[in-house]
Amino acid sequence: MPSADTEASAAADAAVASPPDSTTPTSLHDDATKLSPGDPGHGRMRLALFAAGLATFALLYSTQALLPEISRDLHADPGSASWTVSGATIGLALAVLPLAALSERFGRRRVLTVSMSVAVALALAVPFSPDLGTLIALRTLQGAAIAGVPASAMAYLADEVRGRYLVGATGLFVAGNSVGGMSGRILSGWVAEAWGWRIGLAAVAVASLLCVAAFRLLAPRARHFRPSPLNARALTRTVSAHLRNPLLVRLYAIGLLFMVVFGGVYTVIGYRLVAEPFGLSQGLVGSVFAIYLVGTATSATAGKLNARLGRRGLIYAGIVTASSGLLLSLLDSFVAVAAGLVLITAGFFAGHAVASGSVSHTATEGRAQASALYQMAYYTGSSLGGALGAAAFAGAGWDGTVALTLGAMTVAAGVTFYGTRSAAALRRRRLLEARA
Repeated sequence: MPSADTEASAAADAAVASPPDSTTPTSLHDDATKLSPGDPGHGRMRLALFAAGLATFALLYSTQALLPEISRDLHADPGSASWTVSGATIGLALAVLPLAALSERFGRRRVLTVSMSVAVALALAVPFSPDLGTLIALRTLQGAAIAGVPASAMAYLADEVRGRYLVGATGLFVAGNSVGGMSGRILSGWVAEAWGWRIGLAAVAVASLLCVAAFRLLAPRARHFRPSPLNARALTRTVSAHLRNPLLVRLYAIGLLFMVVFGGVYTVIGYRLVAEPFGLSQGLVGSVFAIYLVGTATSATAGKLNARLGRRGLIYAGIVTASSGLLLSLLDSFVAVAAGLVLITAGFFAGHAVASGSVSHTATEGRAQASALYQMAYYTGSSLGGALGAAAFAGAGWDGTVALTLGAMTVAAGVTFYGTRSAAALRRRRLLEARA
């Protein structure tokens, strides 16, 4: 929820772009009638979306901090247990585009309510899973249900909140993502230490149920939503056009590769820290995820760094930072591992912020679909990172996970370098055409 500010930035990009781009007098009049600070529904809207973000990302990664306990109880190796995380994220990746289309037809608030309700119902069933296969199946369905939130939440805000106040309203939703992703892992970790992983997951489910109830009570009824018919053929044309755009494809690849690193490291780190020479308890392992707060600081400075270094320069900086953290984490010192996690987290969020933010600027049409495709790539990367990182750990220990993730960063550097060369060649060609 992954889960500092930019964990949800791709979702925010997609949803903000979801409403039809329009500057007609009608749309300007509609904006004047939307919610603004001081209106009774404005504060309720912000709190409702904060609760939605809190529940969503607490549920999505709820098993990640508990993987060592799940492995021990269900007699599963790290590679198999990691699918309790990867299954959820691949479910989200596959469902986000269809649910975004459904929200255009049936309404954002309705999709949000149904999605979160189904996700929480599944969360309440998850602790009773009799075996690993059932647990993975329920988590995959849960991820697909959760997809309705990134598919609809920001579009709901964009529909109902005046444009000039949208950033502030967005901030509280993103904060809910950040707090939910981190606190869900910490809560499940400490509860599991006292009563086991099943009770840890149950605690997250109950907390999320309260958040869903708060969303339902607080969320104002949609006043500006205009349903549009489902058009599978038009959607297919738009998606195909995006996948033929070389720059968009490179951005999708970069987001996926950065998430391979992030998903791999944070899925496996619990196994490394509960083992010797560290021997941390389950609660302390969960607390390690507080390092996610580094992402908040990185997100806050990403805009300034982008202005100074440029888009590709900041991606290179993210690659170097994350790679340095991976190498530092090889040392058998908790201080070194913690410092490595800080660098990995900072590097990931720098690269992800640039890639996700560039998608909506690159796509001149169908921005919602372009950003939804980024989310699909992003969460596919999380699934691949978790599954492959855990398999590498099972085969070669932490060194294997680091080798895999360093390989992903090397490929990301190659993709970025190729983009740099392509952009330079395009500038030269245009210069020659202008002179001719």
